[in-house]
Amino acid sequence: MPFIDLKAQYAALKTSIDARIQRVLDHGQYIMGPEVKELEEKLAAYVGVKHCVTVASGTEALLIALMSLDLKPGDEVITTPFTFAATVETIVLAGLKPVFVDIEPDSCNIDASKIKAAITPRTRAIMPVSLYGQVADMDEINALGLPVIEDAAQSFGASYKGSKSCGLSTWGATSFFPSKPLGCYGDGGALFTDDDVLAQAAREIRVHGQSARYTHTRLGVGGRMDTLQCAVVLAKLERFDWEIERRLAIGARYQALLADLPVQRLAVRDNRDCVWAQFTLMVDDRPNVQSRLTEAGIPTAIHYPKPLHRQPAYAQPVDMPNAERAAERVISLPMSADLSDAQQDTVVAALRAALS
Repeated sequence: MPFIDLKAQYAALKTSIDARIQRVLDHGQYIMGPEVKELEEKLAAYVGVKHCVTVASGTEALLIALMSLDLKPGDEVITTPFTFAATVETIVLAGLKPVFVDIEPDSCNIDASKIKAAITPRTRAIMPVSLYGQVADMDEINALGLPVIEDAAQSFGASYKGSKSCGLSTWGATSFFPSKPLGCYGDGGALFTDDDVLAQAAREIRVHGQSARYTHTRLGVGGRMDTLQCAVVLAKLERFDWEIERRLAIGARYQALLADLPVQRLAVRDNRDCVWAQFTLMVDDRPNVQSRLTEAGIPTAIHYPKPLHRQPAYAQPVDMPNAERAAERVISLPMSADLSDAQQDTVVAALRAALS
């Protein structure tokens, strides 16, 4: 059983994907070809914002968003310690200081109620993560009055109070890594905003800070998304609404099937949904449970085994008990839009046996 079934997805979309790729091979515009603009227009319309700027990866999206805000070295950015390293990596690469705020124990998203106490005169931005596919408490975070960059690498397609993830704050940043809810066949990402000035800054930054050819008006990076990868995402958009419906249904079915087991299911707030980039739950004695699932042929993953304030590159002497407890207990089960009921039943049966 695959952890994420990209082969089944390709089989369903093969005709469209192959045709889209062939079109790029035929016109030969591999960098900033027409598919780039087409994808940006369609994604902006999907999210409901004025601007989409495609970039080379989700990591690049976060970095470019930070660079667009013209922050100064040593300025502070508040974020969560329970996320993939890219969230904090980009803050440090931009010469900024990450300030950690602990997570909610039931959702694993940043605890918005604790952010205000972490704000200092040097705080310049907040970077919440929409972990596992569920948006954080964006209204409460936006109300603090600072620029907000939503790290939506795992939540593209999710909804929050009737609006789409990536369209909820100063910047929305997502990833098209193959395993994401909307993925390409390599690295790719996108930024979303309603701010004309920030959008123009991001477009310049992604091409080495150029406002015109060989006119470098700001510090930039080589951050463009390849035309071929844009073509793949355009093909995948054809059934993306169906895939989101499937992810919501499969996630709800997992939650129901697990209701009587001694596990902690993640809380999904009433005013939002979760697109389950990973279907994650929490268990005691995780090494034993994971080992028994492996023996039963069920692939699993740990998202994430050590919070970032305990990682050597980003270590800080701060107390983050909820993040540390989650890191010891989270485990992710097979999840994709093509997961069948029979496969899901097999996973749950194996988990039931592993917990006995």
